[in-house]
Formats: sequence, structure tokens, C-alpha cells
Amino acid sequence: MKELVPKVLADGHQVHILLNCGGIQRRHAPHEFPDEDWDEVLQVNLNAVFTLCRDVGAHMLSRSPDQHGRRGSIINIASLLTFQGGINVPAYAASKGGVGQLTKALSNQWAKEGITVNAIAPGYIATEMNTALMADEVRAKSILERIPAGRWGSPEDFKGAVVFLASRASGYVSGEVLTVDGGWMGR
Repeated sequence: MKELVPKVLADGHQVHILLNCGGIQRRHAPHEFPDEDWDEVLQVNLNAVFTLCRDVGAHMLSRSPDQHGRRGSIINIASLLTFQGGINVPAYAASKGGVGQLTKALSNQWAKEGITVNAIAPGYIATEMNTALMADEVRAKSILERIPAGRWGSPEDFKGAVVFLASRASGYVSGEVLTVDGGWMGR
């Protein structure tokens, strides 16, 4: 991971936008949660996000701001579990809660330097990570009943939020966790 940014820069590229969107999930009852699953979830969902933010942030800080005072945009993918505890997912909830606070902490440091740091908190999205939830008819029904939009989200639902947070249009937005959840958090 630490070699990624130096390799990109050595190839003559600059990084203006960082989108941290990798994530994994492990489900176990909390009293039976294996240490190796805890460590793996925290490594992928939080530690890797920090490492990339740190290294790309250092690169952005080394550049002069553009004519609008901007050096770059960092967008982290959080989760509804940034705000809620979840069931049988203590490592995921802890890691995504950490992503939310990391986003705010980095914004506190870098907003004045022309680097916006925000996060997007997806709701229930029809992806491989939620296959187990979608297959559980009772749980899937209860989730769907709570989503005001009446459907699970799709990856395409994030295009506008990402473009907005990456663009100059959000130049005065930093330290925010934007929910894209079909209205889930409004219930």
C-alpha cells in the first residue's frame, strides 16, 4: 500500500481526486468474532483509508493551489453504520465509524490548505457485500420497508454525489458525511 502513491507519482502523474471505496464485511455474533476477521476488516476499511489519505494528502499539500485555492478532493466511503451499530458486524461498524471521524479530523487539518475531505455514507446497496442480507427474506423485507425510496440502491446512485464532492462546486464543503440512502436516515 505504501508503494502505491510513490509509484503513481514516479510515473509522472499527479493526484487531484482520491476516492477511497474499498471495503469488506465479516459477520459473526460479537461474542464469537474472530480476531483475524476483526483485524482484516479494520485493515481494509480503516487502515488502508488512512494510509492512502496520508500519502495522497502529503502529495496534494506539496503542490501549489490552483486559481481557486484548491489542491484536491478526498472522498472516503463510509456507511450508514458510521452512525448506527448494525447487527453481527462490530468490526464493520467500528471501521466505518472510524472512517467518519478520520474524514472530519483530516478536514480540520487540510480544509484551510485547499484540500476538501468528505465521505459518502451509502445506504443498503444491491451489491455482493449485501448478498446475505438480500437472501434473508425476512431481513430483506424489513430493510426494504424502511427505505422511503422503496428500493435497494445501486452503484449508479453515487455518480452525482462523487462528481459533486470531487468538483469545485463543493469547494466550501469539507468534513461532511453525505448519506446516499434512499431516505433511510430520515426515518
